[in-house]
Amino acid sequence: MSEVLLDVAGLGKSLTSTSGDTLLINTDINLSLRTGEFVSIVGPSGGGKTTLLRTLSGLARPDTGTVSHRGATVEGVPPWMSIVFQDYTKTLYPWLTVEKNVRLAIRDVPKAPARQRVEAALAQMGLSGFADRYPWELSGGMQQRVALARAMICEPEVLFMDEPFASVDALTRSKLEDTVLGLWQQAGMAVLLVTHDIGEAVYLSDRVLVLSARPSTIIDTVEIDLPRPRAQATTRTLPRFHELHSTVLAGVEDPQSSEVAAR
Repeated sequence: MSEVLLDVAGLGKSLTSTSGDTLLINTDINLSLRTGEFVSIVGPSGGGKTTLLRTLSGLARPDTGTVSHRGATVEGVPPWMSIVFQDYTKTLYPWLTVEKNVRLAIRDVPKAPARQRVEAALAQMGLSGFADRYPWELSGGMQQRVALARAMICEPEVLFMDEPFASVDALTRSKLEDTVLGLWQQAGMAVLLVTHDIGEAVYLSDRVLVLSARPSTIIDTVEIDLPRPRAQATTRTLPRFHELHSTVLAGVEDPQSSEVAAR
């Protein structure tokens, strides 16, 4: 059995509203992420999925409970993780070229080897020849590929993804999903994805965690037993894919029905 990379016990997180009220967002979250595993988190809108991901990745501190990496408590933003956000326009610097945006993740590497690593990362993303372009010169899908290249260039042990494809069209989204699958299989990293798209979660994942409404906790874990490798044209047409999709959807729409799972 693969090793537990990330272990979360009793996690709770509150935020303060603009009026000064304290809002409990996540409560009693317990989960684990193993080496090489692909796990997605789904739940109702406003249920605190992004807050949970920020806390797990070290961008925010939990109010209660613990987040541990290989047995050590996570304090601050750790070097073993990368994160890709939904809005690439806010994470890519428009005044820097593609090469310089990607190189930000390896600022401590000398110039010549850094450029070689950037070229390799861009080639992996199908962006060879775009190193000297600026983000605003690229399509939305290409900009998100730049963000992925920057996340992957430091060879993370865990890749966190927060609705990374929500801002692109359906066809681009499908291509990016397959790009991420290829990166995951090649790199052997663990991935924790937050998404509102249940089909995406089922297509990509080994497990899907279903969150309740706020204050959210995990109400179901659905094991995704679809064969790998996966392909859009074949995997999404399998009867088992639709069974699993219905199971996850039932959990999101009606927490009581999440116990009635088509395993």
